[in-house]
Amino acid sequence: MHHISSINLFALLIPSLLVQVSSSPSHNNTCRSYCGNISIDYPFALKYGCGHPNYRDLLYCINNVLMLHIASGSYQVLNIDYAFQALTLHDPHLSTCNSIVLGSRGNGFVVEPWRASYLSPTPENAFLLIGCSAKSPLFQGHPSKNLPCRNISGLGCEDYYRCPAWGSIGPTDVGLVFGSGPPECCAVGFDEFGPSQGINLTKLDCQGYSSAYTLAPLKIDGPHEWSYGIRVKYSFQGHDTFCKACEATRGTCGYNVDDDNEFTDLCLCGTGNSTLNCDSDSVSNIDSLITVVKLSNIY
Repeated sequence: MHHISSINLFALLIPSLLVQVSSSPSHNNTCRSYCGNISIDYPFALKYGCGHPNYRDLLYCINNVLMLHIASGSYQVLNIDYAFQALTLHDPHLSTCNSIVLGSRGNGFVVEPWRASYLSPTPENAFLLIGCSAKSPLFQGHPSKNLPCRNISGLGCEDYYRCPAWGSIGPTDVGLVFGSGPPECCAVGFDEFGPSQGINLTKLDCQGYSSAYTLAPLKIDGPHEWSYGIRVKYSFQGHDTFCKACEATRGTCGYNVDDDNEFTDLCLCGTGNSTLNCDSDSVSNIDSLITVVKLSNIY
């Protein structure tokens, strides 16, 4: 009698267990977040343990405004382009065609050394440095006719001088007049200084800066049509393979931190985590179920 009741009990439990194991959800992304109208997905995240570990403590949602914080300061994130792996940032003290901000108040762009290989401005992004002194490292070691100033993807100071903002300030407010000293504006690429130094207005001894970028090889009718902001590229560097395998099995990419501050890739599978993918967890659950059924036949 006891033998029959045990079999009946497991016969009732097996269907519900099978439903629980086999009915895995269709990619329940527990890490996806939104800030305003911007979605935050891998490699970024707002939740601890989600996303790529090298992008941890990077994004913050403050009053529905997405902010990015690095060594040089905080920037508003205007857009995350997941297809082209790029972010568009806004610095409130960035000079534009209608306003030139002096006083070295701008952030420029300097990223932490451990994050530099993952996050840097695109090659098409021009930094237009304004009012740099003659003692600036920008002009040291360069003959007067061979300055590092140049056009970046068609963006340069020659056109930027046409902006109406230059009419509201005088040369003495910015720097020396071109011809008797350093130019009032000098356009450079981020690679001119490299990630170790970055665009640091204090170290470069510059009063201000502008930043503009191009997205396509289109002819633009003057600096008033430039896209002002900082276009930053990001990369995965090997973690993309793990994440794709995880997402292919309806998982979400994340990470774990141990007591030694070492990071481990994790595939978040809803009911549990895996260092491989969610299918490996499913196989483990099914094996456990088979073991339970076999044990039931003993009694």
